[in-house]
Amino acid sequence: MFRRTTGRRVAAAVALVAAVATLTLAVGAAFSDFPRGLLFLVCGLVAAVGSWEGVLRRGWGRVAGLAVAVVALAGAVFMLADDGFLRLLLYLAVGALIWHVAARLAFDTHVTLPPAVPPQRPVVFVNPRSGDGKAARFGLGEQARARGIEPVELGPGDDLESLVRTAVATGADGLAMAGGDGSQAVVAAVAAEAGLPYACIPSGTRNHFALDLGVDRDDVVGALDAFVDGGERIVDLAEVNGRVFVNNVSLGVYAEAVQLTGYRLAKIRTLLATVPAVVHTGAGGPELRWSTPGGRIKRGPAVVLVSNGQYRLGGAAGAGTRPAVDEGLLGVTVVDPRSSASPGPGGQLPWRQFTASEFRVDSDAPVPAGIDGEAATLEPPAVFRSRPSALRVRIATQHPGASPSAIEPVGALAALGALAAIAVGRDPRRGRPVQHRTVPVG
Repeated sequence: MFRRTTGRRVAAAVALVAAVATLTLAVGAAFSDFPRGLLFLVCGLVAAVGSWEGVLRRGWGRVAGLAVAVVALAGAVFMLADDGFLRLLLYLAVGALIWHVAARLAFDTHVTLPPAVPPQRPVVFVNPRSGDGKAARFGLGEQARARGIEPVELGPGDDLESLVRTAVATGADGLAMAGGDGSQAVVAAVAAEAGLPYACIPSGTRNHFALDLGVDRDDVVGALDAFVDGGERIVDLAEVNGRVFVNNVSLGVYAEAVQLTGYRLAKIRTLLATVPAVVHTGAGGPELRWSTPGGRIKRGPAVVLVSNGQYRLGGAAGAGTRPAVDEGLLGVTVVDPRSSASPGPGGQLPWRQFTASEFRVDSDAPVPAGIDGEAATLEPPAVFRSRPSALRVRIATQHPGASPSAIEPVGALAALGALAAIAVGRDPRRGRPVQHRTVPVG
């Protein structure tokens, strides 16, 4: 269930009223004092667009959107500086501000997860080298002990899977991993196999899995509270040739290229811009063969990205994140060779996306791959499968509990529809009453 259901509904209703009122004011001014009113309308629309981008974007995208809105309003003040229009501009600014704040509150992704009994003998595995030593900087071992969680620090040459299995065999009833996504996959796989709760501690570099689970990546220590008073949600895992992954597997990118700094540090939303440089680092590779959902055989794409849940790419709101990791589906993104006819929505190379519960890639030779950012080689065929509802995830109550893009709409009309759905108490993604949800979409 989403938190503060009543407040969210009120915020959505206020946002809709503010949007309609502000637009009506701007259109009325355009007709009542033409042609100056038309300029007022244009400035108002630019301010509205900037404010809306500020609602959906994060980081610098949000700053840029709000800056555009401010500049549009300032320009209108400069060009239309008389008492009548200054009063209208004040109304417009107030309307845009109310719209922005109310929409942000309505699209808040914090959820209330079902309560869960804390484990009695939880263990957290800590990679001290991950994230440039983030675990040591935060004193993660000491913080874990203070919460009754046994820390196990990984040393050079340690076999993480063996350590986790030993912990389970000796009575551990909760497993957590403080490290990168490759390590998260190892611990999550054992937790799923043993039916134990799992917690993701974001002490890696990028922490993509944590982000899409709804773990606050800036609160490394607070993530440990997942085993103190956290709620539980059930999510999917994915596998390729039996190996579990939590984020994605890229094929057609050479193992040595996966180690390039520019590739490893790139977020998923910049993958399409990164691919051309990565592909050109090699002199050729095995031809890949795969089938479309309609059964057509395709050959030789530059990159195939298979993910545990579908990513939003391109310029969409929440780009680079997965709205859901609990739908039992793989996300498949294919970046075609340069010989294809036209560019795709997100970059220089053509690309397409679809979902499937199972996906197979054939080749006549071993296939270089990047599995959750780590170099690997897969023997063909590479068979991908979703493991629906495989993992019991514990998340601290103060953390969002859902992906940043869980309810963020794509497009203005979709946004208005989502606000209307929230205002009447329905889930904007699935059309069900919000209060009836037990495990939220992430």
